[in-house]
Amino acid sequence: MQDEPTPIELTKSVADFLRSDITPLISGHQAFKLRVAINILDLVTRQLTREQGSDAAEVERLRALLGEDGSVTELNRALAERIAKGEMDIATPGLAEHLWATTIDKLAVDQPNYASYKRELGRNS
Repeated sequence: MQDEPTPIELTKSVADFLRSDITPLISGHQAFKLRVAINILDLVTRQLTREQGSDAAEVERLRALLGEDGSVTELNRALAERIAKGEMDIATPGLAEHLWATTIDKLAVDQPNYASYKRELGRNS
């Protein structure tokens, strides 16, 4: 759908409202639960923002590694099966780079303030 506001705008707006208007009004365990909810909304916003680009990049890396086509889920399953069977390992050309890039993409969504993630971003800038 191309209607406004977008899901990204909606989740960001709700998180900002809760953070700015509601957080100052509560304390104790309810405040903790509110922070958890805000963190979830922030995570969903990051997922929606980055998902299409990072999935496309992951699919391209997997296609190059595996020499086959499929969805991100199908290709990851095929990669896991090859690793489990011993057909691929960390010495396989391109595998370590793929795993590292995938990890960095996941950290950008899950833990963007993680110190080691920030350090790695600084190295690659």
